[in-house]
Amino acid sequence: MESSEAHESTPAQKPTSSSVRSSPDVHVLSVRDKTIVLVGTIHISQESADLVRDVIEEEQPDGVCVELDTRRFEALSQQHKWESLDLKEIIRKKQLSTLLVNLLLASYQKRLGDQLGVLPGTEMLEAITVSKKHDIPIFLCDRDIRVTMRRAWRSTPFLKKTMLVSSLMLSVFDTEPVTEESLQNLKKQDVLSEMMKELGAEVPTLKKVLIDERDQYLAEKILQADGKKLVAVVGAGHVEGMTSVLHQAQRTDLQALDVIPPVSPIWKWVGWSIPAIIVGSIALIGYQKGAAAAGENALFWILANGIPSAIGAILAFAHPLTILVAFAGAPFTSLTPVIGVGYVTAFVQAYMQPPMVREFQSVAEDIAIPRRWWQSRLLRIFLAFLLPTIGSVIGTWVGGTRIVSNLF
Repeated sequence: MESSEAHESTPAQKPTSSSVRSSPDVHVLSVRDKTIVLVGTIHISQESADLVRDVIEEEQPDGVCVELDTRRFEALSQQHKWESLDLKEIIRKKQLSTLLVNLLLASYQKRLGDQLGVLPGTEMLEAITVSKKHDIPIFLCDRDIRVTMRRAWRSTPFLKKTMLVSSLMLSVFDTEPVTEESLQNLKKQDVLSEMMKELGAEVPTLKKVLIDERDQYLAEKILQADGKKLVAVVGAGHVEGMTSVLHQAQRTDLQALDVIPPVSPIWKWVGWSIPAIIVGSIALIGYQKGAAAAGENALFWILANGIPSAIGAILAFAHPLTILVAFAGAPFTSLTPVIGVGYVTAFVQAYMQPPMVREFQSVAEDIAIPRRWWQSRLLRIFLAFLLPTIGSVIGTWVGGTRIVSNLF
């Protein structure tokens, strides 16, 4: 397969497709019986949005493929999407941490967009708007964001997870301005290649899930889209990988890329071994030293878990009932890997002090301002999830160490 050649534009006439095809961000590929006009964009660049509009209007393709899944499409096209969010259901399904990461990413991107006067995803919205204007079918070609996030999380080693979460938190509170010029530098192929190489070197599994797998997924979905001539709007970081995949002419098994890998049996063993050791140690202490000694160790376990977890809830300015649940629940949730105390306290907090609609609408801005984590009922739910969890983890190690040492 070879890339289509650009053609000279005709002077003194309306610009033809050659005017947009000559852009370094536009790549025209001939794949089987399709012509694919691949547009590499920056998600917070007005120039990218303008280029997308020009490409679609001048090419008049049979279809427009966008780097969106159903959820992100709805997030962009429905201004009041947050109002219908069922937070309690998210907590029940233990997806609160995934939602938090998505909000952090959205906040970071929105902050960059605010600095440049461009909303995140403007070029995708432009693609959708122009396509509808010309009655051109729209194809959502990206993998479900929830699948991508879970595959990325499951495949990332524990220490790398800590590093990534810390980096993400720091980037949200970073106030260094970003210019359009710096964004243009990011679009340069050599800079992007270096970034991908660095990500691959630091966290190979993460790059595989976030970049390589999605390159394959996007390419296959584009090939499955109806039409002989397609415009595909994707982030600039995917252009090189997608071009390589399309040139190889190999079909991708999308079902395999949609599977969420199960938790490693090792982690399941570790998860159940800790409570087994604690309970077994208390039982053995009772056998060796009597019921009173066993009772003292059991009480120490309750206090070692309950107090730090309750302190975490207090630091979150949680509802009094949430604080009580943190104290009472942590000693028991610490003895099972099925559910952590944070999900219990978050659910109680959401029930006792439900967030207001306007807080959902402003969360992307509020999340970047530290004091608003305590002022917003919505963000306080995340604090009621995170801080009691941290307290319970501390209590588990303190209590567990003390109880096991008492055996000797």
